[in-house]
Formats: sequence, C-alpha cells, structure tokens
Amino acid sequence: MLRLGVNIDHVATIRNARGTPWPDPLRAARIAEQAGADGITAHLREDRRHISDADIDALMENLTLPLNLEMAATAEMQAIALRHRPHAVCLVPEKREERTTEGGLDVAGNQAMLADYIAPLREAGCRVSLFIGHDPAQIEAAARIGAAVVELHTGAYCDLDTEGRLAERDAELAGLTQGAALADSLGLEVHAGHGLTFDTVAPIAAIPQVRELNIGHFLIAESVFTGLGEAIREMRRCMDRARA
Repeated sequence: MLRLGVNIDHVATIRNARGTPWPDPLRAARIAEQAGADGITAHLREDRRHISDADIDALMENLTLPLNLEMAATAEMQAIALRHRPHAVCLVPEKREERTTEGGLDVAGNQAMLADYIAPLREAGCRVSLFIGHDPAQIEAAARIGAAVVELHTGAYCDLDTEGRLAERDAELAGLTQGAALADSLGLEVHAGHGLTFDTVAPIAAIPQVRELNIGHFLIAESVFTGLGEAIREMRRCMDRARA
C-alpha cells in the first residue's frame, strides 16, 4: 500500500506566529496517526523558522509512528540526528531566504561529501533519504553513495498545474515517472512530495514505483476548513483511488 507521511512543519509555523504553545505539533501528529497517516515528517531548519529542537525532543519521546527528520547536510544537524536516531533522515537543500525548499539536492556535484556525511547516519540505523529532482544523474549518484531512499521533488509539477501550463506539467510528470522507474531499477526506494494537493496527488500516487508520499502544507491549510483528521482522510482516499 502507498504510504502517507504527514508533514507537521506548518502547525509550528502558526504557533510561532504568536509565540504561544499552540497549536502543538505533537497533538497534530497524534491526530494524523488516528486519521491513517503512516509516518510523520518534520523539517528542523537551521533557522528554526517552524519546527524547534523541543518539538523533535517531544516527537521522539512520544510519537508511535516513524519519524522522518528532514534536515540540511550540516554538522549541527548530523549531531542532532545521531543523538535522536529517528527512523529516517531526509537530506534537503536549504537557503535562508527561501520561503520553502526550492529544488532538489545536488548529489552528483557533492558525492564524496555526502557519502561521508550519510555513513554515520546509516551506521546509527537511520534510513537515509535524499530529496532530489528527477534528473537521472542525480538519481544514479544517490545510488552510488549508498542512500536507501530518494524523494522526488514534485513542486515544479504542482506549480505548473496551478498555473495552467498543462503541456509543461505533463512533461514534468513524465520526467518524474521515468525517474521513479530508474531509481527503483537501481535498488532505491522511491518517495515523492512537495506541493501536492487533492487535485494533483492522483498522477503521482499512480506511479507504481512510488512507495510513500510526504504531504504537509496543503493538509494544514485544508484543516482550517475541515479539520486535520478529515483533510488527511480525504488525501488518503485520493491516494488509494489513484493506486487502485
């Protein structure tokens, strides 16, 4: 079955806007579990703009679902991951000025550094995932350095759909489909995520090699109107229909 990882970053964004203890990301994670999520994703950014170190402490202490810790490939983040040993670590690129993650990691251009970086994480028992585009060179590099998982960046596909640039959207979808097949053939587990909504998730969920989707911002936005549990259940229904 296609797994759903729920990203709770933007529960923390709302909390941090007022500096209050609420809404609590851990409570959101528990609601996600009750609604059928298979895992929880949280991105501990270097600037701590949403998820905090205390959030990671609380999730690791109380969460019953697997935690996927998204982070930049820095010494600070590696030390945090090695202390907590979450189920999975997903390495993502970060820029201080960006609103959200803008693209995939350049694995091909940083193979030696990333190979050394992920080795202790693998030894600690973390499944290492790399957030990348569908460029074959990046996928092949991910396999060479020993990553267990690649998460394909679906942001461009979603943006093109929103903008009505359908021919370009379809070309991007074809690239993601081919990238998933290549990654699978190289022994990598394939995940996908970024920007997915009820309207855009089905073609990604239908790619047979994709094993997990990680979705956050849209679910938190939709929860304003329907509640988080119902938003997650509807996303699960959309995914399951596409997979069937």
